[in-house]
Amino acid sequence: MLTLALLLPLASMAQEQEKNIDPLESINRPLFALNNTLDKYLMRPVAVGYDWVMPSFAKRGVGNMFANMYDFNSAINGVLQGRFGGAAQGGGRFLINSTLGLVGLFDVATPMGISPYRTDFGHTLAIWGVDSGPYIMVPFFGPRTFRSGTGTIVDTYTSVPTYIDNVPLRNSLWGLELVDGRARLLAADELLTGDPYIFVRDAYLQNRNTFVNDGVVQDNFSDFDQEEDWEEF
Repeated sequence: MLTLALLLPLASMAQEQEKNIDPLESINRPLFALNNTLDKYLMRPVAVGYDWVMPSFAKRGVGNMFANMYDFNSAINGVLQGRFGGAAQGGGRFLINSTLGLVGLFDVATPMGISPYRTDFGHTLAIWGVDSGPYIMVPFFGPRTFRSGTGTIVDTYTSVPTYIDNVPLRNSLWGLELVDGRARLLAADELLTGDPYIFVRDAYLQNRNTFVNDGVVQDNFSDFDQEEDWEEF
């Protein structure tokens, strides 16, 4: 829900620009309030308990494991993007960390000089020329655009846990990923300023804009429909 609270607030924009980037605001705001309520009474307390119980090395191992799963998706998307160097990076990291790194608990690939290629199917769609579409707030899962939300669905069906036949184990992994991700943002909660809805929305859109433009920050949101490439997740 607050997955982009780590980003600093963006400069204020004209009212007309805000309408252009958020045509569904009247629907998104109530959903944002719902997500915040769920976060306040469910996700954050669980994340606080997880952060308190888990030692640092264990949290680092869990983070490495999920990063390793993302490398699998990165390899697939690298091929779809025609970025075969990136696909080789993701595939190489996944193979090495899944074996030598004990299913990804240890990042062995980075010290070997194989850096991550972070991408997703939303990025792939951007490279294919698909417009970002309107900003949407998804219940429980937080901010998306139509393009990145479509990418999330596809990435879910091509992710490692999907291929695990043991349903309790698969669901446990997805639950652990949510809790671990929320726990990593506990320190960022205090960074929210002003209207929290606008803060999260603008931070998310700027983050995605940078994501699909190879790390290049654009000056405004009017260019979202011309998003191209990126190399950071």
